Amino acid sequence: MSAHASTAESRISVRDIRLRKGQDPLVCLTAYTAPMAGLMDPFCDILLVGDSVGMVVHGLPSTVGVTLDMMILHGQAVMRGSRRAMVVVDMPFGSCEGAPEVAFANAVRVLQETGAQAVKIESAPAVIPNIRYLVERGVPVMGHVGLRPQAVLVEGGFRARGREAEERSQILAEMQGAVEAGVFALVIEGVAESLATELTAQCPVPTIGIGASAACDGQILVTEDMLGLFESSPRFVRRYGDLRGLVASAVERYANDVSARRFPGHGETYFSTRRKAGAPLVDIPAG
Repeated sequence: MSAHASTAESRISVRDIRLRKGQDPLVCLTAYTAPMAGLMDPFCDILLVGDSVGMVVHGLPSTVGVTLDMMILHGQAVMRGSRRAMVVVDMPFGSCEGAPEVAFANAVRVLQETGAQAVKIESAPAVIPNIRYLVERGVPVMGHVGLRPQAVLVEGGFRARGREAEERSQILAEMQGAVEAGVFALVIEGVAESLATELTAQCPVPTIGIGASAACDGQILVTEDMLGLFESSPRFVRRYGDLRGLVASAVERYANDVSARRFPGHGETYFSTRRKAGAPLVDIPAG
């Protein structure tokens, strides 16, 4: 067995995730960069390279503008920064809705070029046959039901779903279709708590909630929301930090030091000759 194979097998696997159904909750967060992936890796079971990167990192108004190349670039970064967590990459809008052969080619490209363990696909009814096609050909797929951000143009915005009987039946059917197609786990986003609880009870694979229910088999948040990077965040987010305030304060102090010529100082400056160990720091006069 090669060293590369040994490293790959040390990560949390699809089988490991499946076995967590009804057990200790799965800890999941989004990741888009190597440094952040490295910080989160010891604590997370799954790092999702979400298409939310389009809004969080690139400033897009929705996830619709995210491309396959963007997802691969960020997936590569997260894989470099992590060692233990399973890495799952979102399939962006337009990459899985067409012919099954095209969906398969796109998913294979993601797995081959990033080294990630699985892809995630928003499980609209029309996509279910493609999910089955991928799973039958060896592509591990995580499903996604409820509020589907890639459907924002059809839905007319981001809103919680599953309060009405018709929507509940529709989402339950979407869950059943995704499970029958072979997903190994299912994200449930932005639905009424009672529906998320019902979905989790009926779903034979682990459910991962975001704006759903504590009864789900795991939870996920957009990391930057959880860290308080943005001025506002969705109702379902609990802020565990104030990254926005911390960054703003640090930048303000840096700007003040530059303006007052306090930065750089002796400790951040190179001199024209090296000094011997233990010798006092002395400026070398110019000229």
